[in-house]
Parts: sequence; structure tokens; C-alpha cells
Amino acid sequence: MKTHYYLGWFNNFFPENLGRVLQEDITDRKSLAMISSNPFFYEDDGATERSWLDQAGIMFNEYHYLINYRVQKEDAQTIIQNASVIFLLGGNTLNQNGFLVEYELSDLIKKSRAVVMGASAGAINMSAKWLCSKNFGYKVEINSVYDGIGLDNFSILSHFDLENNFALVQDELSTLSKKMNIYASNKDCAVRVKGDKIDILGNVYLISHSKIQKLDQTL
Repeated sequence: MKTHYYLGWFNNFFPENLGRVLQEDITDRKSLAMISSNPFFYEDDGATERSWLDQAGIMFNEYHYLINYRVQKEDAQTIIQNASVIFLLGGNTLNQNGFLVEYELSDLIKKSRAVVMGASAGAINMSAKWLCSKNFGYKVEINSVYDGIGLDNFSILSHFDLENNFALVQDELSTLSKKMNIYASNKDCAVRVKGDKIDILGNVYLISHSKIQKLDQTL
């Protein structure tokens, strides 16, 4: 059963209930593959996201600490194919999106039986489509809809100051929300997809057909 975690950002560590379900879901702990969102910036080592897993007591036999441009394309593909858990890191959504395309990793991630996780930018790129807008902090003049990996047929807006920008978010995402559901969250939040079941942790909102509603927490 395929399991995907779309995470916001955690200033400290995973809350206890999230750590518990991760412990249950991540049974194969042979190797962890982490995909950079700043693949040219080698100092960005994913230590924060790794610390969340460590704090939750989830350790691996082998760490492919970071897939970036230092790793050859073929080696990156092999690492993804053999990983127990794939973690797309937070940071620069556009850079990570381009890297996934250039290294041809998206289809391999979709086919993988690994638990796939993404934080912030990583969660956005796991989704089917996402809106790149200057109002969401991107340095662009024209709004564009990008294809993500497409692990599940919805869009994600993650780690955005949603609570103070409901009208803006609703307006920006109105068109896309008529084509697919959008899950929007900020910090200390998660959307877990396990098989056909979607679970919610924290303050997560559903935007569908231009309407926004807060979802009940299920984890």
C-alpha cells in the first residue's frame, strides 16, 4: 500500500501523533534518500528534516544523505529505486522541480514502493500540479501552473501564511481549484495518503471549486 506524507514545516520536531504513525508506516528502514531543493547549494544538507526523523526514533541502515548535482544522474536514479524512504526537502520549489525533471526522477518516485515524504517545497512538488505566483513568494511576473510528480491527484500549498491571507489564497487558487482539490497548510501540519485514505494533522484547509473549508484532524 503506497504511503505519502505531505508536510508543512516543523519549528521543533514532529508532534507525537505524527511520529507514531510514521513509526507504523516506515517498517523498511534499509535506506533513506533525500532530494535537495537547492541542488547547486551543497551546504544545504537536509539536517533539519533528518533531525525530525531522528527525534521520532526513525533510523536507517544506510543514508544517501543528499541527492543534488554532486550525484551523477544514473547514481541518483539507482538510489531512488533502492530507497526505503524518499524525502523531498524544503526550500526552493522551482529549483527542485527543475532538478526532478532534469534527472528524470519523477516516474521512478511514482513507481517506487518507498514511503515518500515532502516538506514545504518537497510536498508541493509531490502533488499533481501547483501554482507558481509572486503572491506566494516566487520571483516571477506571470503566474504559471507546474506539473509535480503527481503521486496523488491533488494540489498542495504548503508552509504559507494561510491564516492571514485567506482571501488572497482563495482568489489565486480559484481557477486551479475547479480542476482539482487543493490542500493548504502552514506549519506543524501534515496530509497523509495511505492507499485510498487521506488523514489530516494540524490546521489543514481544503480548497475546492473556489470554496475553502477547514478539515477535521484525523491523526
